[in-house]
Amino acid sequence: MHRKQANKPLAALALAALMSACASTPSQQEPMPSAAAQASAPTLAAYDWSLAAALDAQGRPDGRWLLAGHAPLQLHFEGQHLSVRQLCNLMGANFATQGEDMQLNPLMSTKRACADPSLMQLEDRVGTLLPTVRRYKLLAGATPRLQLFFADGSRWELTGQPTPQTQYGGPGERIFLEVAPERVACSHGVVRNAQCLRVREIRYADNGVKTHVGPWQPFYDEVQGYTHEAGVRNVLRITRFKRQNPPADASAYAYVLDMVVESERVK
Repeated sequence: MHRKQANKPLAALALAALMSACASTPSQQEPMPSAAAQASAPTLAAYDWSLAAALDAQGRPDGRWLLAGHAPLQLHFEGQHLSVRQLCNLMGANFATQGEDMQLNPLMSTKRACADPSLMQLEDRVGTLLPTVRRYKLLAGATPRLQLFFADGSRWELTGQPTPQTQYGGPGERIFLEVAPERVACSHGVVRNAQCLRVREIRYADNGVKTHVGPWQPFYDEVQGYTHEAGVRNVLRITRFKRQNPPADASAYAYVLDMVVESERVK
């Protein structure tokens, strides 16, 4: 017997709905950065932004946005689309900027059930607050920072880590891998008696229909951003990047999790 929760591979396409760019009057609350500061500032799309702190309208820490035992939520900007990660569901919306002003469409979300009620409640709060963003500010440094200012006077402070596209020097290739519930014994190169994921490649047509299922085989790498839970079968949407000058004993590719498309606990 098993319990199954699934999202169709194309469910996330609903998050890419088009929006019209809206002009707004630049805020006068923050001085515009100098030309030199703008030249050295990070860009939204070059980093994944993890929430480090949240402050209410009076500047006091607001602990509702960081849950103990959970990774902080993460924002990813690509083109004119914003994705919210590290929650139960994948959330996203189109956005527009003018200067340091930002306008965000209402968030759309996949409908995967969450076992943790506190995470579901956080998703609801994020879905309500994030579309009220009014301004943003990028700050350069050893660790770049992003500030988001909301209509109610509250703000978020986020820290940036280079995106895989930034790390590996360009866009990757999208693939789907089904991961079996249990790891298998494997040996590869100098690594003996290891435990590898067992995977098979899946291909889909543009309409979401499955067109190919490959053979099961040991996977000698790990998928960045994915933590395997024994007894759970997953279908992963992955971006595969070609490594530049990898070491002789390393894989020629890096695998980065984009989203969990389907999840099933097998008893």
